[in-house]
Amino acid sequence: MAGVSRNPKKFGRVAYEELTRKGMTLIPVNPNMDSINGTPCYASISQLPEEVRSLLIMTKKDQTAKVLQEALEKGISNIWIQQASDTPEALALAKGTAINLVTKECIRMHYKPDSFHKFHRNLKKFFGRLPK
Repeated sequence: MAGVSRNPKKFGRVAYEELTRKGMTLIPVNPNMDSINGTPCYASISQLPEEVRSLLIMTKKDQTAKVLQEALEKGISNIWIQQASDTPEALALAKGTAINLVTKECIRMHYKPDSFHKFHRNLKKFFGRLPK
């Protein structure tokens, strides 16, 4: 997961904590942290272990295209760009590639959602707007 925040109140950190608590295995990427809750944190996508094939991007918009470019260069084939992190530049980079890309969606609504996220997911499903 690129964009894990040092600040425990920021969305990137809240999402990381929630997703790991719910059982998702995440490898944090943040150039300004050595570890988070005892888990080693990588400074860049290029430093991730070779077996990593999926990436969740929760960076600030001005960092998304750079992170996506690194992911493409590393051969990561499953990429989720969290809603509010995507940019036209990042989407243009992904266009024409063979990656499996999800954009404009909140991971918290799709991975074991609860409370508001579960309600929102059910609304989207009811109205036929839930991605397949």
